[in-house]
Amino acid sequence: MICIVLAAGYATRLYPLTENFPKPLLRVKGKTILDWLLDDIDNTGLIDRYVIVSNHRFVAHFEAWAAQKKLSTKIDVLDDGSASNETRLGAVRDIQFAVDALGLEGDLFVIAGDNLLDFSLARFLAYGRQKSATYVMRYWEPSLDKLRKAGVAQVDTTDRILHMAEKPQTPAGHWCVPPFYVYRRQDVPLISKAIEDGCGVDAPGSLIAWLAGVTPIYAMEMPGKRYDIGDLDSYREVQQWFQKPTS
Repeated sequence: MICIVLAAGYATRLYPLTENFPKPLLRVKGKTILDWLLDDIDNTGLIDRYVIVSNHRFVAHFEAWAAQKKLSTKIDVLDDGSASNETRLGAVRDIQFAVDALGLEGDLFVIAGDNLLDFSLARFLAYGRQKSATYVMRYWEPSLDKLRKAGVAQVDTTDRILHMAEKPQTPAGHWCVPPFYVYRRQDVPLISKAIEDGCGVDAPGSLIAWLAGVTPIYAMEMPGKRYDIGDLDSYREVQQWFQKPTS
């Protein structure tokens, strides 16, 4: 399995912290956000290769990070060529860019590099042993305002996604899909077809919404809490939460 980290965004809501520095490399309790994610994932022993997709402005920061980072296998850092928020490729095109640039084959574990979790992703990766299909996570979100800013899925009793919409104005349910996805190798060729078909490319959930209409996609209920670092207030809140003593 190949882990692709989507890290080519510009995090404009975190300015001035991210005006000249990438959000995934901000520190929380002495470690970068990316370290928290990949140290956990690496402990599963299931990843054969890591790929960090950056933009041209921040790629040197990720190259310096990768040069000193010790994981169990290779880390590739890619520059998607974009230089501003206005010219970004978008998350879906960045996935396809990584596949094409490195000739990637096999299952892809795609994550956003700017989230923190209070649980291990080992359980999520183990979930795949039960399903021979692409799968994602889901969590219950009561807030209508937050639902309108996220991917919202409807699922059946087997966890299969019946329908998903990205940032719907009238959400059809309360299951949100965070940016953690396992694309099975048989579905990877569908990514380019989705782009050609007009799939939204900015939010990675748009690809799942498109795929759910053409192939089975499953959604595991998230076993803990996710911290989405979207602005300065949420970054401060995460820092405070991680400073709390564990019982």
